[in-house]
Amino acid sequence: MPHTDPLSGVFAPVLTPFTPRLAPDRTLFVRFCHWLIGQGVGLAVFGTNSEANSLSVEEKLDLLAALLDAGIAPERLMPGTGACAIPDAVRLSSAAARAGTAAALMLPPFYYKGVSEDGVFAYYADVIERVGNQRFRICLYHIPHLSGVAITRTLIARLIARYPKTVVGIKDSGGDFANTRAMLDEFPGFRVFCGSETFLTETLAHGGAGCISAAANVNPAAILQAFLHAGDSATPTRQTGLNAVRKALEQAPMIASLKRCVAHYGQAPGFARPRPPLIQLDDDAWARVSAALDQADFSMPGLAAALSSNS
Repeated sequence: MPHTDPLSGVFAPVLTPFTPRLAPDRTLFVRFCHWLIGQGVGLAVFGTNSEANSLSVEEKLDLLAALLDAGIAPERLMPGTGACAIPDAVRLSSAAARAGTAAALMLPPFYYKGVSEDGVFAYYADVIERVGNQRFRICLYHIPHLSGVAITRTLIARLIARYPKTVVGIKDSGGDFANTRAMLDEFPGFRVFCGSETFLTETLAHGGAGCISAAANVNPAAILQAFLHAGDSATPTRQTGLNAVRKALEQAPMIASLKRCVAHYGQAPGFARPRPPLIQLDDDAWARVSAALDQADFSMPGLAAALSSNS
């Protein structure tokens, strides 16, 4: 990205294409990632919108290796490595650390609900100790409406105090900017990313690091421009444009909407296919999303050529 800190800016939680037999489509995945890099954003592979928790550890390791083999710089990557089982999180996190990725985006263990803060702290501490790599950096992932496990500010303070060179940031997908603002105020220098570009202007105005947003899969260049030029006279207009695209995409379930969008603009019908239990967006729902995107003057330049078998 055209700024100096690899752990800042805009990251896309990259969509995962699947073959008709529901295996990850390695080739299409790499091509899509190259297009996103060409648009200037980083890659938060194996995030929520990647269907990460429908992927096995082996599948994630294979896709990470495919990106590195394809020449994508590791510092452009922030792979999701959180898992319910500590050994799985350690395997994924160790691979990220060895590769030299910008950080690992780490969910808390999310199956058991109502767990104590001490338990969540112990989980992160055990993963860090087992990885045992000074290159390992963590961006915590707060998404309580899905994980059921909140990343509280007292937990952040404890983790920073114990592991100041490892626990370096957070993605706040809680949907409450007051919480994001409180993190920014309480932890100077801690890299706070909003989980939606809807909050990008406010986040940057208070010293945030950027955003890790689902819509960066389909609207990367516009979100990046809003990041790079935050605070200038055109900022409100840019934010309004980002919000219009986001609103269009949210007229249907987000993952299915995003995948159908890439399939349409990329002329790659198979990209629309999710892995069950998610299902593909039907034509009626896509018609509503598409009409709203047209009203927002939306496009994805160069995507079809990037995804083509001739590319």
